[in-house]
Amino acid sequence: MLRVGHYINQFFAGIGGEQSANLTPQGRDGPVGPGRALHLLLKDTGAVVSTLICGDSFFNERAAEARTAVRAWMEEIRPDLVIAGPAFAAGRYGVACAEVCRQAAELDIAAVTGMHPENPGLLVHKQAYVVPTGDSAADLARALNVMLPLGQKLASRVPVGPAAVEGYLPRGVRRPGARGEIGAERAIAMLVAKLTAQPFQTEIPVEKYEAVPPAPPIADLRHATIAVVTTGAVVPRGNPDHLKRCSETRWAQYTLAGRDRLSSDEFECVHGGFFNLMASENPNLVLPLDVLRDLQREGKIGNLLDTYFTTTGNDQRLIDCKRNGAEIAAAVQSAGVDGVLLVAT
Repeated sequence: MLRVGHYINQFFAGIGGEQSANLTPQGRDGPVGPGRALHLLLKDTGAVVSTLICGDSFFNERAAEARTAVRAWMEEIRPDLVIAGPAFAAGRYGVACAEVCRQAAELDIAAVTGMHPENPGLLVHKQAYVVPTGDSAADLARALNVMLPLGQKLASRVPVGPAAVEGYLPRGVRRPGARGEIGAERAIAMLVAKLTAQPFQTEIPVEKYEAVPPAPPIADLRHATIAVVTTGAVVPRGNPDHLKRCSETRWAQYTLAGRDRLSSDEFECVHGGFFNLMASENPNLVLPLDVLRDLQREGKIGNLLDTYFTTTGNDQRLIDCKRNGAEIAAAVQSAGVDGVLLVAT
């Protein structure tokens, strides 16, 4: 019987959202939340013997304590396999799942997780076995049906095949193996395919990153018009354009005319990637209009555009980020600004 340990965050445990993100690590016997589906998939081959639950903020902000708790949990329950998540596109959850897999590897315990290919957790432990998922829990059933067989193979110490065959994301590992043709023949075949616009599969994939050159500095801020852009989802009360808490595909613009600061009576934060209560109580923490007006009065900046631009950066797909960025850039350019302050969240 396969002993499975399952790691999930506070949301998937049914405890709460951002208000519970500082939840300390706690173990529970048996399956919890999505672990119940995992338990059913195991049938007679094993069982989810324990679930470790931890808040996303706790894991990321108190990483050393979280790692110690994860390690202690594994040493106590002695699983044959650890399954983390899946985390989908949730960044902090993905980082936690990757770290859980790292701790399992250090204890020589098989581990597998699932994430969207753009999840930043993929950068934490590149040797982890990660099954690609959609960006939301709508993909849970399919993801578990891929994660479990892979995990069972890892736990049984059976050699695991290439990523494309087994269904996990490439780990940058190349193992020697016999092929029917020598390298020179394969290279010529690929070259011919490329020259004749035929499909081919490279044997050495190279990641390509888009180069983003920095903009030239503003010559004199004292005479510059500045626009404010934020991915922190600060919107007028009531969220008139219905920006989503996560996975947003759109952006919106609102007026700052006649205001020296943002009032909580008129504005709120709808971002779902952090505990946004303080930002809703004082929206200037995310969109610092009060400080910018001070700089304007002091003559340190010439003018502030009376319109600000916002979207929800949380779990936004790269393709949507690029499109939104281009559209916002076109809007501020047409407004005649000299520079843009992109406020960090």
